[in-house]
Amino acid sequence: MNFQLTKDFIKKISLLIETKNNSELSKIFSKLLAPDIAEILELLDFEKSKYLFDTFSEELGADILIELEEDLREQLLENLSSKEIVEEVIENLDSDDAADVIQEFSEEKQQELLSKIINPKQARDLADLLSYEENSAGALMAKELIKVHEDWSILRCVTEMRKQAQNVHKVYTIYVVDKMKKLTGTVSLKSLLLTPEKTFISDIYNKQVISVKANTSGEEVAIIMNKYDLIVLPVVNEKNELIGRITIDDVVDFIKEEAEKDYQMASGISDNIEPLDNIFTLTKARIPWLLIGMIGGLLGAQIIGLFNIEDNPVLAFFIPLIAAMGGNVGVQSSAIIVQALASKNMGLDNWSKRFIKEFSVALINGLICCFILFFVCLLLYPEPQLPITVSLSLLTVMVFAALFGTFIPLILNSYKIDPALATGPFITTMNDVIGLFIYFSIAEWML
Repeated sequence: MNFQLTKDFIKKISLLIETKNNSELSKIFSKLLAPDIAEILELLDFEKSKYLFDTFSEELGADILIELEEDLREQLLENLSSKEIVEEVIENLDSDDAADVIQEFSEEKQQELLSKIINPKQARDLADLLSYEENSAGALMAKELIKVHEDWSILRCVTEMRKQAQNVHKVYTIYVVDKMKKLTGTVSLKSLLLTPEKTFISDIYNKQVISVKANTSGEEVAIIMNKYDLIVLPVVNEKNELIGRITIDDVVDFIKEEAEKDYQMASGISDNIEPLDNIFTLTKARIPWLLIGMIGGLLGAQIIGLFNIEDNPVLAFFIPLIAAMGGNVGVQSSAIIVQALASKNMGLDNWSKRFIKEFSVALINGLICCFILFFVCLLLYPEPQLPITVSLSLLTVMVFAALFGTFIPLILNSYKIDPALATGPFITTMNDVIGLFIYFSIAEWML
């Protein structure tokens, strides 16, 4: 049964902390998992969170820390010495999680933490993980895995696996390497259990193995794991030597973070923010796109001022309609393109086909809206000249907005710029400005 967090439960925990009833706290939290406990800590004030955190064992505390938001984790760790961080946290985490914790400190502090690690191999592994570019396969992977040699017998394989498994919390796959440590395949636990002991691994292992290079992007890793329904993916270096593995939980975390970033950028938020961030941080993240929107509004006002609408004041009634439809169409088109780019849709390779498709869709949608608007306007304004002007403007603006929303993400992507930047306020503002210019230009020509 899933844990359900309620206000009454938080009040109960707060009261137990205030009365320092550690025995009751221990009884309650012995039934909860690390993610649930992390959620509780984030809802308590810091002093209570710290008190509660100090009651947990080092192993549980380390698991809880990795689930916490960065700000709270930083607060809990700031009073610990480098030695304490290593002994109580780093040594109780898998290498990928340990690297994530270390990465949050300054470079000087990172080197200090690495120097406090007693196990030289662990220190080298963590230093290696920290060297990879953020959100690459190398940065996402963990070093803990089980590998066997293709020239080993089943008996020796099982013996060696028992030794290796001591450092691996979860065994997903057993990897097979050759004498040069190059990845050659995988072997299942079922095969090991059912095959005679004297049989060699080379006779039973699966040679079809999917792997990625350490410099592969996180987006590509997610696509590969989704495409082949993988729960774990081996990582190799340029020599095809096995150096780590990426598990599905790390990929899910990555996808979640990227989705949050894309949503924020599409909403006009420049930085990655959290609801608990301070007022200054929230303001700093939101203000850039708000200023762009304001400038767009000023430009729109100037465009209106370029045209004489005093003779036809009724044109002003349709300004919100033209601006809104242009913005909506542009965002729709850009959203489809950004989604296709993220999923590596091969249809995007041909720009001419994409142009024709988007033009066709925009034209059909524009014609439908154009005819509806024409007849509605005709009912309100019997003279056909105004309905023709407004409906023709709407058609033109919608077609332009669709093409603009299509090509801006494609152009940004070709220059290695995140196409998510093209969505939301940017496209909406540009379409508003250019859409108004098109609208009044057609009106001046027609009327």
